[in-house]
Amino acid sequence: MTDTPCADPAGTIGFFLCQAVQRLRGAAIEAPRLEARRLLAHVLGTTEEALLRDPRAAVPADKAAHFVALLARRVAHEPFAYLTRRVGFWTLDLEVSPATLIPRADSESLIEAALEASPDKGAALRVLDLGTGTGALLLAVLAELPAAQGIGLDLKPAAAASAARNAARLGLAGRARFLAGDWAAALTGQFDLVLCNPPYIESAAITGLMPEVARHEPASALDGGTDGLAAYRHIIADLPRLLAPRGVAVLELGAGQQAAVQALGRAAGLTPEACRADLGGVPRALVLRAT
Repeated sequence: MTDTPCADPAGTIGFFLCQAVQRLRGAAIEAPRLEARRLLAHVLGTTEEALLRDPRAAVPADKAAHFVALLARRVAHEPFAYLTRRVGFWTLDLEVSPATLIPRADSESLIEAALEASPDKGAALRVLDLGTGTGALLLAVLAELPAAQGIGLDLKPAAAASAARNAARLGLAGRARFLAGDWAAALTGQFDLVLCNPPYIESAAITGLMPEVARHEPASALDGGTDGLAAYRHIIADLPRLLAPRGVAVLELGAGQQAAVQALGRAAGLTPEACRADLGGVPRALVLRAT
């Protein structure tokens, strides 16, 4: 780890926390104390509060080795969620893996917009989630709409499999199917609600993102082409056949993309409606309605 002395005896909770904070701070990780506690609590299967109550408790050798290995990955700026394989989204606890984009709180604005656009909570809606990843969007909507059912599509079979495991663990497998495919090319039928968080970052901007994102999250879920709009062009062109009459699509936007994506929607014969902002005030969830 490091040779810098710590007050607690070697091999104890306090010792490992102290050493971890030093390493994380040296790697310019924000909130190193919080991350050290969260990571050790994860490894030990306990709570952060329990760690602080008994800092001189010994850490078993196998747990210590596991903690040191995970810490090295975090110091290399691997996302915390990939270390624990878990992330919270909406009201759900989701499995994540390097095959999937890590769901962010910003994307919860899509759930808010979808629920607002679907006021009948008892309707038997058909929902489609394009680029499903962990299944976060589809599963959050199904958790709120008990009569709805849906399909999640992802280009990567590993992501679709991860989403299916999340559905099973959350008791939603009976209303959700997950498939691997290139957007909706192989789908037939129409949907009342289409959800999508497409790749929307300009290709040239990806290397300038924080290392947790640029180095570790799947490029296919980030790269939106030269102008960031490539996926929108493909998806929106397909929406007229995918949406049922008066059906809605809720698309996540990158900063500054609202006008361009609205224009693409209008050109496809769709009506832009609400655009819900995220907690930072950025227009994030665009609603497009079919006629």
